[in-house]
Amino acid sequence: QVQLVESGGGLVQAGDSLRLSCAASGRAFNSYAVGWFRRAPGKEREFVAACNWSGAIRYYIDSVKGRFTISRDNAKNTVYLQMNSLKSEDTAVYFCAAATSGPSRETNSYSFWGRGTQVTVSS
Repeated sequence: QVQLVESGGGLVQAGDSLRLSCAASGRAFNSYAVGWFRRAPGKEREFVAACNWSGAIRYYIDSVKGRFTISRDNAKNTVYLQMNSLKSEDTAVYFCAAATSGPSRETNSYSFWGRGTQVTVSS
């Protein structure tokens, strides 16, 4: 069992940066792949980024490539999402999730989810 808690969201202006954190507790977190997803108002949850257990393999949705970076510190049981050059369309609730399989863009690959953190980008 893994528990995930996101933090770092907030209200920023377009062009600003935020770093989201996903703190994990539970057994063997460093063996899990982790993904970040988001749900914008009126839209379905969408994949943002994912990495494997070591952070060496990373996937991103096209709209965030070059702006967002996923990383992890297994010693701290924490995964990060560095978000630069934020745009109004990045406004959403951001969730982290953990998977025992490899990194995936599919929500049903993930067994454990956090409750999310709100990111609001004003233009």
